[in-house]
Amino acid sequence: MSSSSRAGAQPASVTRALADFAAQLRGVDLPDAIAGMLGDLFLDYLRVASIGADMPWSGWSRDYLTSLKRQGPASVLFGGGTLDPVSASFLNTVYAGSIDADDTHVGSMLHPGAIVFSAALGVCADASGSEFLAAVAAGYESMIRIGLSIQPTHFLRGFQSTATCGGFGAAVAASRLLFAGERESERRIAESIGLVASFSGGLTQFYKSGSTVKRIHAARAAENGVAAALLAAQGFSGPTDILEGSDGFARAYADAFVPEIITDGLGRDYLMSGVTVKGHACSACVQAAVEGVVALCREHHVTAAHIRDFYIGIPSVILGRLTIPRPIDVQAAQMSLPHSAALAAVLAPTAGEGFALSVSDYEDSLNDPAVKDVESRIRCKVDPQVEKVTTAESVPARIVLTTISGATHEIFVPAPKGSPSRPFTHVDHTVRFHRELQRRWPQTRRDEIVDLASHLNSLTGMQQFVALLG
Repeated sequence: MSSSSRAGAQPASVTRALADFAAQLRGVDLPDAIAGMLGDLFLDYLRVASIGADMPWSGWSRDYLTSLKRQGPASVLFGGGTLDPVSASFLNTVYAGSIDADDTHVGSMLHPGAIVFSAALGVCADASGSEFLAAVAAGYESMIRIGLSIQPTHFLRGFQSTATCGGFGAAVAASRLLFAGERESERRIAESIGLVASFSGGLTQFYKSGSTVKRIHAARAAENGVAAALLAAQGFSGPTDILEGSDGFARAYADAFVPEIITDGLGRDYLMSGVTVKGHACSACVQAAVEGVVALCREHHVTAAHIRDFYIGIPSVILGRLTIPRPIDVQAAQMSLPHSAALAAVLAPTAGEGFALSVSDYEDSLNDPAVKDVESRIRCKVDPQVEKVTTAESVPARIVLTTISGATHEIFVPAPKGSPSRPFTHVDHTVRFHRELQRRWPQTRRDEIVDLASHLNSLTGMQQFVALLG
């Protein structure tokens, strides 16, 4: 493993730096933009979880936990009763993190919100809104910074970083809440990080072979992080140099490690501001292409049957695992750029306001001859224009459609809607939240949730808020 620190001085303890940051962070000290962003991300978390709760694998997860006869005080979303904190965190994360519509940090290649919010909700019974906000912010920052410090070699070695790094976000959020106000809270948080590192796992063979394992990758990470914090509360400990140690996480899970990414600007620069909120239930790296295809087809009245040639210009970073055609199952389809683009082209003529590719669209697409026909004509090529403007925050796309009449239509999408440079507004988040949750909760309840999410720092206790989510 190479490390930028070999040429200079290694930080005394990267792990302890994260723990110190988490222990000292206060919700009221967060920049207004970050506090507001977290409120909007919480609404998006609930929106996605509402969709995910109805998926078959969420039913499998409920049956699994029923078989274990777990009981406890932690609430399950949408009237699901209560479970122990570990199980509730697992199940709520299955809801929010299993359909590939949850928030994403492109550079670190992971999904923080589903994990961090679920973990914090699992142990926040006695916390104030300010403490909850601080725990969630610390969880986001830890998870993202650790992921960035080991990419891209972590991904290239076959690890799925939501699963491998997500436990750190959950452990930091949970331990920040459990040890708030204690004399040695920094050490206890660091020991929780040290514990969860030994639980880390998650591989990407599903890209090629299919399966439903990715549906619980985030959930297992949340479960592990909460368990680590609870174990630390009972007396267990993990190495407090686990991230940077000579036999620690970075050395085991990556070929290169840049520890300064974790420590530089920590507590001043919030890298969570680079989170993308998805418009479609597919990989964040294919969102721009889907958006471009829909825009071109609608603007020029192009139907799938009229497309003769379909070019997608991409950056080299997504060539391979995300450009596999003819996916083996729904999960693989959601990760496939050619399949997603073909599906978008087929559905574009009927796409209305708020159009978004859903899991059910992907389920229907697998045996759709029209989608397969368009997919066979798609060429995904590394494009210099796209490569030049690809960043750690978003993946662009260039789409060129040639019709059977010989007409050529082209669009360049520098960043998808929902990315940091084109964010959803608070109004957008509120509309999306109401559109989905109106089938579960009455208007007055939804309005109260929106208001409380925007004023978490003012809540003296989280019980009122949590009660509204059941």
